[in-house]
Amino acid sequence: MKKYVYLVSIAFLTGCTLVPGMHMSAPSSNVPGVKVIPITAETLRVQAINRASAYETDKQPGFAAYNRLEEYQYRIGPHDVLSVTVWEHPELTIPAGEFRSPEAVGHLVAEDGTIFFPYAGTVHAAGKTQPEVRRMLAEGISGVIENPQVDVKVVSFRSQRAYVSGEVAKPGPQPVTDVPLTITEAIGFSGDFTPDADLANAVLTRNGVATKVDLLALYDRGDMRQNILLQDGDILHIPDRNTQKVFVMGEVVRPMSVVMHKRGITLTEALGEAGGVNPGTAAPEHVFVIRGNDDLSEVYHLDAESPDALILGDQFRLMPHDVVYVEATDFTRWDRLIQQLVATSTVVRNFGRITGSQ
Repeated sequence: MKKYVYLVSIAFLTGCTLVPGMHMSAPSSNVPGVKVIPITAETLRVQAINRASAYETDKQPGFAAYNRLEEYQYRIGPHDVLSVTVWEHPELTIPAGEFRSPEAVGHLVAEDGTIFFPYAGTVHAAGKTQPEVRRMLAEGISGVIENPQVDVKVVSFRSQRAYVSGEVAKPGPQPVTDVPLTITEAIGFSGDFTPDADLANAVLTRNGVATKVDLLALYDRGDMRQNILLQDGDILHIPDRNTQKVFVMGEVVRPMSVVMHKRGITLTEALGEAGGVNPGTAAPEHVFVIRGNDDLSEVYHLDAESPDALILGDQFRLMPHDVVYVEATDFTRWDRLIQQLVATSTVVRNFGRITGSQ
């Protein structure tokens, strides 16, 4: 009987740093693939810079030109309908009567991007602006009409669409017209966000490349760099924040997963959602945020006993799928170990009695 108790005790004592539960006090920065970072004012400054740079859409290829609305010009595409007026020459202008809309009597841009106009012949309109098409038509008929006065308008915008999906009231396509379609315009046409919209993690996909857009910065702080001008084929997706969670574990009152708030969540807020640290068992000087990345995992360490801990924790922004872990005190871990040893020795002792009586 003593032999069994001795062997079980040795097994528990040799693993006392891991049993029961995880032990993360005084993490080492020498662990391969893991970077340990203390949460300080400098850490918060770097975090803010990294967050801002992640959303600098105006500096990304393909976006800068579209943020300058004063330079925007609509370019005609296949299936658009054009209205062409030649002043003082009604024979070249098909009037839109009471029962005929401008779309019905206009010039449809063919699939190959061309239209046909008397005396000008076949004109390639796709990819051109309205003033460019006007000049082309005027040049084409100038051999028949001296100094022709031509006006060209797009009366039906059919060629280009951007799409808004996810957590908006009316997801679907939005026509791209001669009026600039910015993100705020598209959201307005979509009936605004649903209560579950995750504004901080919207994604704009253009030409197969996905880019994060911080709509929280746009709507709350007026960061107009996020108000991107949409173009044909763009897909703006507003994710559901209920899929964006952080996990609070260890010595807290209620270990749980916490859904990120509409405007994000800080370390202090996540701990508050879990009821705070357990005053009887927690080691507040060892609060960790574990963040997994593709190449390097990061472990952020907050000493909650420091005077500035409340400020640091309230400004440290968590990311989806972060794990917040609060360490237990040495006494708590030792007490739990003793309890397990006692329980195990009782089982072994009872097992010995049963086998000895047979």
